[in-house]
Amino acid sequence: MKPLALLLLFICSAIISGCRSVDDDRIPYADVRLTFRTVGEWNIYGLKGDAATAGRYIFSPVAPYIKEPADFPYTSLDRTGFGGILLVADVVGDLHAFDLACPVDVPRISRLVIDNENLCVSCPDCGSTYEVFSNPGMPRSGPAATQGYSLKRYHVSSGGAMEYRIITR
Repeated sequence: MKPLALLLLFICSAIISGCRSVDDDRIPYADVRLTFRTVGEWNIYGLKGDAATAGRYIFSPVAPYIKEPADFPYTSLDRTGFGGILLVADVVGDLHAFDLACPVDVPRISRLVIDNENLCVSCPDCGSTYEVFSNPGMPRSGPAATQGYSLKRYHVSSGGAMEYRIITR
């Protein structure tokens, strides 16, 4: 009985140590707070409740000034992380938010591009692709998949009386 128990213990430890984990903490710290104040604002600039949709939000109040979408009512309190915010609704309509910076190219900012045709986001510099509509944030291909780098996740929550949706760190 002892040899069988040792064999099972060896097999279990080999399986556990052989499992790869993903690193979602490569993006440098940056403040994140993006508020959609009303349902109307969400209906104009948000994801409108559709499944398998995505949006980009980039706001830099200091030079070089960047504002995407250009007509979004950003305030001086809004912060969009290291590379911007990628907001997605997965295939069942659940909301997820990630940093737009590719974790492979850190500390440089390579902003991800939404690829609706292939239902993913991709890095124009390293060629990595990431899942966003099923298993959001996980690497699909390229250096991110081989090195185990997933997207940096942010929180999406319902706000109170003065805030409809909030994205925070």
